[in-house]
Amino acid sequence: MTKRAKSKRRKIAFQGEPGANSHIACNEAYRGYEPLPCATFEDAFAAVRTGRAVLAMIPIDNSVAGRVADIHHLMPRSGLHIVSEWFLPVQHQLMAPKGATLKTIRTVESHVHALGQCRNIIRKLGIKAVVAADTAGAAREVAEAGDLTRAALATELAARIYGLKILKKNVADAKHNTTRFVVLTRRPQWAGRSEKRVMTTFVFQVRNIPAALYKALGGFATNGINMTKLESYMVDGSFTATQFYADVQGHPKDRGLELALEELEFVSQPNTLRILGVYPAHRLRDKLK
Repeated sequence: MTKRAKSKRRKIAFQGEPGANSHIACNEAYRGYEPLPCATFEDAFAAVRTGRAVLAMIPIDNSVAGRVADIHHLMPRSGLHIVSEWFLPVQHQLMAPKGATLKTIRTVESHVHALGQCRNIIRKLGIKAVVAADTAGAAREVAEAGDLTRAALATELAARIYGLKILKKNVADAKHNTTRFVVLTRRPQWAGRSEKRVMTTFVFQVRNIPAALYKALGGFATNGINMTKLESYMVDGSFTATQFYADVQGHPKDRGLELALEELEFVSQPNTLRILGVYPAHRLRDKLK
């Protein structure tokens, strides 16, 4: 493919360096798009807002490590909209420069989550864990150093990109290690009601009154709506203002969810209930129950 043809490809932004798990998710979910590495999540959001990219692939939570820090308060402020979700089974590879062996390595570098997900192999080898900004960045730095005592935990794609040797494959402690991503774009694109399974994501703030959250959630119970995710976080450093992030099964035009959202809006702070996206459920969602 020529450089001119490549430049015409639509781009999908992700946070991290080439070879990151987010890069793999982009390749799997949007094969016709050109992945665009970004230094921070804010940069990935800005790439979509300014038109440098059409989509952004953003990790939101992991089955082992839990939610990805900062995303739940950054995303509602981004001005972008969720159009799909993607589940990526995560495999960590232990890699080092060519010539290294399991006996020569003394340290292993990676993102804090990756290190936490591979405690068993780190303990077994008796090596020191060193926190890096991200998995692919750790692989690049280890490759550039060429030090046979330094290893990295990263993806197989990162090993290929940076010319590292995989010393041990699939070293994560848990086999179910899976990261859920959401895909964002500038304009809302709600899934149709004809979709077999639909997810709706929204944020809201409750009034600062007794039993406010109980009242806010009551409508979902009485209308038979399954809420798969509910998380809270502080707003602007206030101990009295709490924002909630929620995922539910169903379409806002379905009568049950429509009624539940009406009840929620009644007990929420004015103008704080916002739907961030209505999108098809990923095929792996059922398998990962």
